[in-house]
Amino acid sequence: MQRAGAVTAERPGPYRFGRIGAGTRLAFPQGTLFGEPWIELGEHCVIGEQVTLTAGMMPDVDLGPEPVLRIGNGVVLGRGSHVIASVRVEFGDDVFCGPYVYVTSDNHSYDDPDQPIGRQWPRSAPVHIGPGSWLGAGAVILPGARLGRNVVVAAGAVVRGEVPDHAVVAGAPARIIRRWAPDEGWQPPLRTPAPVPIPADMTVEQLLALAELEREREQARERDPEAERRGLEREPGAGAS
Repeated sequence: MQRAGAVTAERPGPYRFGRIGAGTRLAFPQGTLFGEPWIELGEHCVIGEQVTLTAGMMPDVDLGPEPVLRIGNGVVLGRGSHVIASVRVEFGDDVFCGPYVYVTSDNHSYDDPDQPIGRQWPRSAPVHIGPGSWLGAGAVILPGARLGRNVVVAAGAVVRGEVPDHAVVAGAPARIIRRWAPDEGWQPPLRTPAPVPIPADMTVEQLLALAELEREREQARERDPEAERRGLEREPGAGAS
């Protein structure tokens, strides 16, 4: 059922997106989808289960000649995320989102104290999420937000306004807690060293062999915690200044 119900460019089902790029897949079951002619999905995107994508306030509304919701190439939207767009919402390439992220161009207004808030006309403003950004689980991106390149949004943060390139934001409302400075690096400094990337030419078989070797070493350390230290002391040059 999951394979048959997935939406792709080759098998769009009942949906007629403005564009759905090669390699993009909307997992089954999908969330609410409407306004698809004004939604453009780039190539090699991963759209998780129960993700809502909507353009316009309601279905079957003519939104004009331009796309309203544009998702770039290589974007990942985690399970249960919502993207609600009645005016322009744009994701740059390679934006990764954790589960239950909420991005919207619309917010309720409460100007009239005599009317129920849900019946008052909402305020709307475009949203831009810069390429390479990461939105943690449960993050909320409000109307008018503009995130720069490679921005990190912490889990549960509520973001509005401008966020510069290479910044980390957290909290509700979100504020900058770390930022990259070209002359100084990350400020404040990172607490742990950067992970060592896997070499591009390493094969799956080599990775599995390394994992098995590491398991064997861990088991040996558990059996004899001093063995590794003794082995280092026997190496040539050990203890040399």
